[in-house]
Amino acid sequence: MTTEQTEATPDEGSASALSETELAAMAPEVLADSLSEYLLAMWRRVKGGESGMLPIILGLVAIVIFFQIERSSFLTNGNLVNLFEEAAIYVVLGAAETFVLLLSEIDLSLGYGAGVGAFVIAEMIAPPINFPWWLGILIGVAVVAFLGLIQGTLITRLGLPSFIVTLGGQLAFLGVMELIANADPTAVGGSIQISPSSPVYKLVLDNMSPALGWIVLAVCLILFGGLRLYRGRSRRARGLHAEPLGVTLLTIAMVTVAGVLFVYVCNNNRSPLAVVRGVPWVIPFVLVIIFAYSWLLSRTRTGRYIYAVGNNPEAARRAGIKVERIVIFAFVMAGATAALAGLIYESTQSSMATDIDGGQLVLFAVAAAVIGGTALFGGRGRMVNALLGGLIIAVVYDGLALMGVAVAVENIATALVLIAAVALDSVVRRRSRTR
Repeated sequence: MTTEQTEATPDEGSASALSETELAAMAPEVLADSLSEYLLAMWRRVKGGESGMLPIILGLVAIVIFFQIERSSFLTNGNLVNLFEEAAIYVVLGAAETFVLLLSEIDLSLGYGAGVGAFVIAEMIAPPINFPWWLGILIGVAVVAFLGLIQGTLITRLGLPSFIVTLGGQLAFLGVMELIANADPTAVGGSIQISPSSPVYKLVLDNMSPALGWIVLAVCLILFGGLRLYRGRSRRARGLHAEPLGVTLLTIAMVTVAGVLFVYVCNNNRSPLAVVRGVPWVIPFVLVIIFAYSWLLSRTRTGRYIYAVGNNPEAARRAGIKVERIVIFAFVMAGATAALAGLIYESTQSSMATDIDGGQLVLFAVAAAVIGGTALFGGRGRMVNALLGGLIIAVVYDGLALMGVAVAVENIATALVLIAAVALDSVVRRRSRTR
């Protein structure tokens, strides 16, 4: 690619022209012609303030190294798998909060929304109703999605602040959860037990066989690699720009290495008292959610509308986008996803009780999304941000627990990480605007 300056015309209305190299730095995945050009363009973006997820990834690596130095047991097979299981609920709640944060809104009801969804699922699959587990999950998700619909409608139709509406929703959902528990004569002390034979119970507390873990990994890698290669080839065949083949191959190689290491760690025995091996079912469950939501935001018209509304609601409205529908859709998706987080919670506890701390869970939801890189002011963020943020929260809590630190200090440490992430986001945005 040449570095000659293109000539600006008066019609273009630009004070100076951009070189092809500068254009590649703006969108390296589209305009770079080779792996070296792509990496060079990415480096220019980092220096220009567009660092993306790099600071978050480096921060995660630094935290892991610190805890490994402090406690050599941190990177053991058992602790790593336990860490991934702990992160699952933070990741899914962070994904739920991401939908509304992208619109510069907030949902404070997600913690108790997860509780309502978990209670409905438990009631549906337990005696005397005894619905199939999958039907119970669908009903639980539908109920909390409907609650999200009510909140989104109040916000858009009446012009109420989402903070107030969802704060009221938090209190209301707590009441709904307690009413469900009190209405069930089989709920002992407000708690409903999950049968050990139910897939709901096994989601967190059971594992794939080692052989099945390798088979699932192989299928996923083949699909991932095939889709990436096909997409690039298809775009080139239509005369469109595509990321360089070297970038595609490097991405596939990195994902392959990460997947193989992950399954290898999970398939090693991680208990000194019994043989416990295999990938926990909850991990592919969470990854499927993140992948599906990532596809929704990046590959569908609705996803593009969410970013458009988050960046500039008035401009989106003038462009013909039904802003109210997009906001309602986001709150519906947030509610449905919160119900899935409730499913993970009750599987972890092997029961569902009214003592769920929904207030703390919603704080973790916001923290997971923001720590991972989702902007508080809308228009910027991806579902993978919730994945990274949830992992960081789990790493901090797990590492401090291994060090024997009090819970109060764990909360303070998580707060400091959250503030640092927001401060970093603010600095990066300011630097980017200055550039």
